[in-house]
Amino acid sequence: MTDTIKPVPPVAIVTGSSRGIGATIACRLASDGFAVVVNYARGREQAETVVGEIEAAGGRAIAVGADMAEPAGIAALFDAAEAAFGPVGVLVNNAGIMTLGPIAEVDDAAFERQVSINLGGVFRGMREAARRIGEGGRIISFSSSVVGLYQPGYGVYAATKAGVEALTHVLAKELGPRGITVNAVAPGPVATSLFLEGKPEDLIVNIARMNPFGRLGEPEDIARVTAFLAGPDAGWISGQTLRANGGVV
Repeated sequence: MTDTIKPVPPVAIVTGSSRGIGATIACRLASDGFAVVVNYARGREQAETVVGEIEAAGGRAIAVGADMAEPAGIAALFDAAEAAFGPVGVLVNNAGIMTLGPIAEVDDAAFERQVSINLGGVFRGMREAARRIGEGGRIISFSSSVVGLYQPGYGVYAATKAGVEALTHVLAKELGPRGITVNAVAPGPVATSLFLEGKPEDLIVNIARMNPFGRLGEPEDIARVTAFLAGPDAGWISGQTLRANGGVV
């Protein structure tokens, strides 16, 4: 049988990749042969460190500053990627923020900021990718396993991530005829500095025990899933949300 799955163009954009999960994804994709745009909103030095690590390992990368809450941000990333490396094959919509609190106590500014980045940024990323990524491309966006857990205090955050999943399912159907896959990754708790900061040890232990493996996820766990969806073996997977959470939900 003839393989109808087209090769993925070897250029990737990873939003919010100056640290944490995003940085690990950028390094993994670079090790898989992608030229990578490492995006940052404010952490320029951190992004340049990630680029340095990629280049030291023999890969290609550039750091590009752009705020995903701004309408022009994602276009700037595509422009930079195309100028440096050529047509983009993979977009990883990773940038996001989390501001927790009971729904009754969330002010308009906190609500609007989360929506503008977590949902608006992903929407604009999907839209730009739909216009500029060609056949064989991959669009991977980040949801969260709080969609399914629905814990108190996570109302606005969970709502933005549920919106990401809805956009993913619809866009997959819209872009399928062009040979482009569209998927989402929904991590559970992951041991990043952002997650661990300010949490007492007993709370971290209790969170780790929520899944059957009894541990927090590691950034590498999520990078492996993302690399699979970006790679050649995932060409028949689209419109899906991979819940990479160790079985917590």
